[in-house]
Amino acid sequence: MSGLLCFASGYAVTSGLVFASSEALFKRSALQAERSLSEALLSPINQKEEYRMKLHELTIHKAHGLLKKKEISSVQITRAVLDRIDAVDKKVSAYITVAGDTAMKQAELADKAISKGESRPLTGIPLAIKDLICTKGIKTTCASRILENFVPPYDATVIQKLKKEGAVIIGKMNMDEFAMGSSNENSGFKLTYNPWDLARIPGGSSGGSAAAVVADMCLGALGSDTGGSIRQPASHCSVVGMKPTYGRVSRFGLVAFASSLDQIGPLTKDVTDCAILLNAVSGFDNNDSTSVPKDVPDYTDALQQGLRGITVGIVREYGATKGLDPDVSYAVNNAVEVIENLGAKCIEVSLPHTEHAVAAYYVIAPAEASSNLARYDGVKYGFRDKEKTDLMDMYKSTRSKGFGPEVQRRIIIGTYCLSAGYYDAYYAKASQVRTLIMEDFKKAFDSCDVILCPVAPTPAFKIGENIDDPLTMYLSDIFTLSANLAGIPGMSVPCGFSKEGLPIGLQIMGSHFGEEKILKVGYNFEQATDFHKKKPIS
Repeated sequence: MSGLLCFASGYAVTSGLVFASSEALFKRSALQAERSLSEALLSPINQKEEYRMKLHELTIHKAHGLLKKKEISSVQITRAVLDRIDAVDKKVSAYITVAGDTAMKQAELADKAISKGESRPLTGIPLAIKDLICTKGIKTTCASRILENFVPPYDATVIQKLKKEGAVIIGKMNMDEFAMGSSNENSGFKLTYNPWDLARIPGGSSGGSAAAVVADMCLGALGSDTGGSIRQPASHCSVVGMKPTYGRVSRFGLVAFASSLDQIGPLTKDVTDCAILLNAVSGFDNNDSTSVPKDVPDYTDALQQGLRGITVGIVREYGATKGLDPDVSYAVNNAVEVIENLGAKCIEVSLPHTEHAVAAYYVIAPAEASSNLARYDGVKYGFRDKEKTDLMDMYKSTRSKGFGPEVQRRIIIGTYCLSAGYYDAYYAKASQVRTLIMEDFKKAFDSCDVILCPVAPTPAFKIGENIDDPLTMYLSDIFTLSANLAGIPGMSVPCGFSKEGLPIGLQIMGSHFGEEKILKVGYNFEQATDFHKKKPIS
């Protein structure tokens, strides 16, 4: 059967994926679900804390319902989340900064607003923020020594929107330094551990956000996605992660990595919460020149039962991916079967320039990074090597000590690609390939509503396993980075577990501003399965 993508309906599509039956997968998943995946972590502190410990397990929409009825308070939820962080984060290490005092004050204000009948979907909800989104009065470090003590004097637009909604900012999350990485091993401060297996990576670069969501150390989180940095950790941690269309969410106040690729998005416990959080942060912003002046729908309206009339595309070229783990193939096949059985029609689509996506991305992204990170010179703000008295020595020493090895590697690559005599050969050529990839997606979406594929070629790997092999690390983004190059939205939803009990995600991609269709497909799949209900920590 090698070389065939087989569907339950009886037709076959040329591909390199070999799928197992959904019955076998469900039996295997059921057995895996019975396994204890939380032995290394902490149980609830004591019986007296049982009620409080349950509060941190709430989804955003369930918490909102209880808050609106005044059955619980934001102060209670926030205190429960802070207690959960105290109990669990010493093992997971997801937070860089916990803003406990600020969070409690925000919770008190939220309770006052609720008492006046001014409750919104995020009022009083404790949320975590990736540490490259500016938060006024709270350190924003980008997990880098060069910004170790930087406290922004303003809020990013998405933070302004969350505060307007009455949300509670619980803290800032660990990440790969300046969002450069796929494993969270490139943080300048510490490692974050996958709550499903503390010996494994949580994914990156938004690994802290994903780990905190699945470990119930927040009710939802914001991350950023430059080449898969929301979707990949969402897959590895079994949460929902959405990369919106480029320009749908303002980037004002997002510390730039690659400006034409970066996008802020939500990580949540289920698809409903994803829609709620996306509602709050989406919309045009005059402060962001790339923000698109397009009306924002109510994304929760897309959460409707039934997929009749929806056509899903299966990419021929993705099946030939080298290194694709058999467990990932099985889980994705199962998801395709479930979605087809819910009424969707499956067809084959082609993205012929897929094989060039990784090469194009790793020219464009480092080139933009080398330009964006030139501002960190020790003069205006951030770390400065004060021992150096010569200006050029100070520049070199500050950047050598302030930036980690992966950031330095990408600056060097990017500077080389933009240098005289090489720009046309590398950056210009990569930009041309990017245009071809955009056209591939445009043509594919002429015949389908969404595309289904894996998020990552393997489940989460062990910490340190690939750290000295940058090429292998870069290839872990092979299924995600095309969406960034094309500027289209994509979402990861939990769709299964490996033989070792490690989470696997299904990626759903849509056309520009096609978030509603993505959410509808993800919601229906979620309602038909229970993968999103599995938790690593009791």
